Amino acid sequence: MNSCEWLGRQPYEPVWQMLRVRADDIAAGHDEEIIFSCEHEPVYTTGRRGVDNRLGAILPAPVIHSDRGGEMTFHGPGQLMLYPIINLRARGLGVKAYVSLLEQSCIDLLKSQGVEATRRCGFPGVWTNKGKAAALGVRITRGVAYHGMALNVDVAPAWFAAINPCGLQSGIVSLSSFVEPLPQSELAGLWMQAFNNLLITYKHSINVSPV
Repeated sequence: MNSCEWLGRQPYEPVWQMLRVRADDIAAGHDEEIIFSCEHEPVYTTGRRGVDNRLGAILPAPVIHSDRGGEMTFHGPGQLMLYPIINLRARGLGVKAYVSLLEQSCIDLLKSQGVEATRRCGFPGVWTNKGKAAALGVRITRGVAYHGMALNVDVAPAWFAAINPCGLQSGIVSLSSFVEPLPQSELAGLWMQAFNNLLITYKHSINVSPV
């Protein structure tokens, strides 16, 4: 089972740099896998392609061009981040299967809170009957995956109103639209555990030796 660490509220860029360094160290065999979770200070991020989906000239928070997949989205208060750093190569885990595990961990978390969610064919992330609840974007370097998923727990709608999030003309919804959310730290613990459980199940199902 991988280590899990709740980081609390953090600015985006130092966490991103920490993920990159840890991924490099894991790829070099100098460190072990880990799962981080946090909440960010307000920021808009774009993916490697640098697609800018702002709807106006000015955004209410800074923009950072990251190295993850996906298009522009918002990270900030009321949103929970899941950041696993996983050695896909050592686990024999393909990218599509890994993305599926990420999505399933969020679906399982929401189900534990009484909210039904699912995937939508052709659109990465997790969806409810009211809209998109979680987005994902990953980066693979030397067989190691980092970045991860963002779950909207109780995000002020105005943050997303300034952009066309992830290039989708569709609604963004928070967990708070369905239930009274648990504190972020408690949800983080449940989500990290759900993801860890899926990793263990997958490892056993393909009989891969522990990394």
